[in-house]
Order: sequence, then structure tokens, then C-alpha cells
Amino acid sequence: MKRLILSIAAALVFCALGPVQSARAGEEPNILVMGDDWNPASVPRSTRVFKQVLDALSEELNREGFAVYDEIAVSLDDFRQNRVRRTDAELIDIARSVKRPPIDVAVIFSIFASTSKTNYTTKIRTRVTGRLLNVRSGKRLGNFEVDLPRSDNVSPNCNRECILETVGSNAKSLALDLGVVLAQKLAWLIPAKEREAEEKTEIQAGLSTAFSLTFKGFTADDISRIEEYMVAFKGYRHHRPVKSSLRTNEYWYETDSDTARLNRNLRRMIDHMGLTGRVTFSGSTFVVENISPNKQR
Repeated sequence: MKRLILSIAAALVFCALGPVQSARAGEEPNILVMGDDWNPASVPRSTRVFKQVLDALSEELNREGFAVYDEIAVSLDDFRQNRVRRTDAELIDIARSVKRPPIDVAVIFSIFASTSKTNYTTKIRTRVTGRLLNVRSGKRLGNFEVDLPRSDNVSPNCNRECILETVGSNAKSLALDLGVVLAQKLAWLIPAKEREAEEKTEIQAGLSTAFSLTFKGFTADDISRIEEYMVAFKGYRHHRPVKSSLRTNEYWYETDSDTARLNRNLRRMIDHMGLTGRVTFSGSTFVVENISPNKQR
């Protein structure tokens, strides 16, 4: 009965924290636009065509109100620059490793151009493909592809520079269109404003964030209470045990809440349990340690 009362109290306390920030239930996602040129048939990162697409795509997303960061600027100190033909693993590792600011969504694109020559013309076809990736959880948020309805015709004597000029012009136009498509796909990730005042409806961000929560030094009874608190936290989606031992328990935890709120809720949870604890955080990993004094026998 005592535990039931504590659980109800916990739910009331943590749910009560929500309305204070109802207009912003989650952080606006930080977006990193990255080019995937691993496929030998794709346009390499070192070309001006690639830069045109990168700039146009970033500009359009910025215009739509998204927080878009430059890859070189945020990775300058820790990664070798100007590498080409990078693998997916390298791109994802860079996105996850950037801490200032932490990246939430990676927009990973590739540019493809093909030519078909005849004795009277050269046909050039350009398309841009890619995907949206939740950097923390690895979940795909959508795929995209844009191309022109018809090939471009250029002179049969069109050389490499001529072809690159045509591809660049097409690719930039496609990137602007792609930016509009992505803005629609990403719109649900931005925390919505409150609806009309009379509705008084709380709106949460659509981007569910995954965290690793590890609890060290807690008893089995403590862990049972902690699980009740985790479910009561505002923005809770679901959780799954990953590892469990007598004094260490790890969970995969998905929530609509932002990092700051989850950090605050974990600290308050320890206080409500009457324990002394230490909460540390890095990337998408929280570690909560019980440092309460030993019991006297």
C-alpha cells in the first residue's frame, strides 16, 4: 500500500512538471547535412557540384527555420577534413561524435549523374537521393529522391567541364526542391506551438529520442521504484531492460522529452526516493550512481 501511494505521488509530481513548459516539450533538432559519396557512381565530395548541392540544401532548410550546422565547422578540431569516398560508418560516427552542438538528425545525400551520347547529342540525367537518420537511436526517419522529369540535351562535343556545368545547374535546382521536401518530412520534429488558447492542449515534439540509462549501486527494491518513476516521467514512450545484475541495471529508454528535462527528472527522482545519488551524462548515455551512506547494522 505504501509503495502504491509513492507511485501515485511520483506520477503526480512528474506529470505536474509538464505544463510549465508545454509550449516546448522537446528541443528543436540540430541538423547536420552530410554527403555520401562512397558509391563510385556518385559525384565525389571534392567537386564544386557537390558543394553547390550542399550549400543549396542547407540554405533551403535554414530558410524553413531549421537549425542546420556546417559539418566542417563542427568537426574541424577532431576529424581529418576533405576526405572523399567516405563510408556510412564514418559519416554516422562523425555525427554521433559531435558534442557542441549535439546532432539529432543527419541528412545524408548522394548525387548521381549519368550521360548517354549519340552522334547528334549528349543526354545528361541528374538525381539526388538520400535519407534522414535519427543520430542517437539509429532509426531511419525517411528516404528521399528527386530528379528531373527529362534528361538535358547538350552538344555531342560537350567535354567534362561542360558536363559538370550542366550537372551543377541541375543539381542545385534539385537541391532546392529537395529542401522543400525535407522541410515537410522534418516539420513534425520541431516542437509545435500551443494551439488556440481555449484548447489548452499540450503539444509534444515528434522526435522520440533514445537514451541509455544505467543505474549502479541500487537494490532490487530501489530498481522497482525507479522503473515506476521512469514510466511516470513526462514524454515517456517506452523502455526495455538491456543488462541486469545485482547492483547494475541498464535500460534503453525512449522519450519525447529533451535532455535537460530528463536530467532534471532523474535528479529529482533520487531526491524523492530519499537517496543520495550522482547523475552523469554524455552523448545519449546517463549513469545514475547511488552514493548513499552504508546502512548501519
